[in-house]
Amino acid sequence: MKQIARLSFIALLFSIFTLSVNAQSQQYTPPVLPDFMALIKTGKIQLEWLSGFTNVKQIGIQRSLDSVLNFNTIAYASYPTQTRNVFLDNKPLPGTNYYRLFILFNTGRYMYSKVVLAVPDSTISASTKLQAEDITNGPPTATGKSPEKAPEKVIWHPSNTIYTTVDGNVNINLPEAPKKNYSVKFYEATGAFLFEIDKVKEPFLILEKAIFLHSGWFNFELFEDGKLKEKWSFFIPLNYRS
Repeated sequence: MKQIARLSFIALLFSIFTLSVNAQSQQYTPPVLPDFMALIKTGKIQLEWLSGFTNVKQIGIQRSLDSVLNFNTIAYASYPTQTRNVFLDNKPLPGTNYYRLFILFNTGRYMYSKVVLAVPDSTISASTKLQAEDITNGPPTATGKSPEKAPEKVIWHPSNTIYTTVDGNVNINLPEAPKKNYSVKFYEATGAFLFEIDKVKEPFLILEKAIFLHSGWFNFELFEDGKLKEKWSFFIPLNYRS
């Protein structure tokens, strides 16, 4: 009889322990890693993430060129406890950019998010012409002066013949090129000569932005039969969207 009572008591204890464990497991919610992405815009990279964390003290945005080492904290989220966060990296590094989040909890514990590669934003066609509003550092100003007047600011707009698209490449659009004699000279914004296309033979050409070696403003001169037809500027963004 005592043996039966002892077994019943052990079974009761086991049942209570099982119910307690189940109750604790139902109350415990494991951490939810942020849904994290990085989209390349024109000259900047937009980071977005969705987080299930509520007891967060701080979220640091970290960036690297190699996805493994040398991650540096470049900023902190303004509202780390929000479910949806957006951060704009206005000065991405030249080349490939990788990002991760450093998440510090109120308890003092911390963790890292997954590492994401910044990829082009697919919502905009690469054939779209780069406009003034896409350029963060503003258009150049005019150089025309007179003894009585200060330099006048020119409202920049892209040329219809030589311009950059949002992928950062330089387009030369001269439909009559096969029949006419066009040539183009390219310059740095300082006026330093870069290179020349002696004869534009095709009605449409695309020059890879890598040819220009860096981002920023450039000038061009378009000639027809040796006579200046157009003199203007274009901007090559550091990063691009497609």
